[in-house]
Amino acid sequence: MPARVSTLVGSLSLFGLLSAGTAQALELPLPPPGEDVVGEVQVIKAAYEDTFADLGQKYDLGYTEMVAANPGVDAWLPGAGTEIVLPTRFILPPGPREGIVINIAEYRMYYYPKGGHTVFTYPLGIGREGWGSPIGVTKVVDKIKDPSWYPPESVRAEHAAEGDPLPKVVPPGPDNPLGPYKIRLTLPGYLIHGSDKKFGIGMQVSHGCFRMYNFNVTELVGMLPVGTPVRIIDEPYKFGVSQGKLYLEAHQPVTVKGDPTEIDRQAAVVNALIKRDDLLQANSAVNWNTVRDVVQGQDGLPVEIADLPAGMTPGAVAKAPAKTL
Repeated sequence: MPARVSTLVGSLSLFGLLSAGTAQALELPLPPPGEDVVGEVQVIKAAYEDTFADLGQKYDLGYTEMVAANPGVDAWLPGAGTEIVLPTRFILPPGPREGIVINIAEYRMYYYPKGGHTVFTYPLGIGREGWGSPIGVTKVVDKIKDPSWYPPESVRAEHAAEGDPLPKVVPPGPDNPLGPYKIRLTLPGYLIHGSDKKFGIGMQVSHGCFRMYNFNVTELVGMLPVGTPVRIIDEPYKFGVSQGKLYLEAHQPVTVKGDPTEIDRQAAVVNALIKRDDLLQANSAVNWNTVRDVVQGQDGLPVEIADLPAGMTPGAVAKAPAKTL
């Protein structure tokens, strides 16, 4: 286990522990006003038969974030007794904490129930190259139980070319790729839905829709009102405040073709910090050597990069919403 990870390790909140043990979403208490960090990192020891896909489903994590948090560990055969980092500590996404917020760069959704004091967070499968998931603001228009799947002509043509022809309609059932529920958005052609393949959660595998574990989408549908706003962002570098300290969380960008250079990554981090008007006073206190290490590691774990100046009381700054989809 990396040395800096050991300083982050703790126990999940009561909400998170209950959720992890009962195969439900991570439900975490919202932090006080002006703070942004929720949850705690966990470390477990793998059993012989464990894979990252199995552990991800058990602890409500996606495949990509498990791999990022455990460099050098075999995802399909970690080995009995191997220490596995569970990246269950998060900096909440920037912007208003309302409705659904999807951060494509994290392969993760955050749901803030109206009037509630907790946030539910779920791993997602997102659109693969050539079928990217959209960015912008939309809303929930319908929730459909046991949906039939009508593959678009483009998808049927793709499958036919690969020797795997699809019918015009796939009825409800265990082999239906939409799972037990689909959530329709005002954005035509894109859904939030379950999945018959747990291995695709936390990966770029879909034709643009957002895939969830079936037990997660079932739980979400039970809480989610029609009309709920949905904000889709792509923020690989998130800044957050907790107990007088500034944290950075870095993820591998998913929308950049090829490997971005170190200069590109550093510029992206600076731009992300500039967006946070409430944190401009912290610039002079930032340890840029630590920032460089965090950006190079891209392990998705929040890391302390500065002590906030005395008397600084940052508050969440709500930027203008993205273009409505």
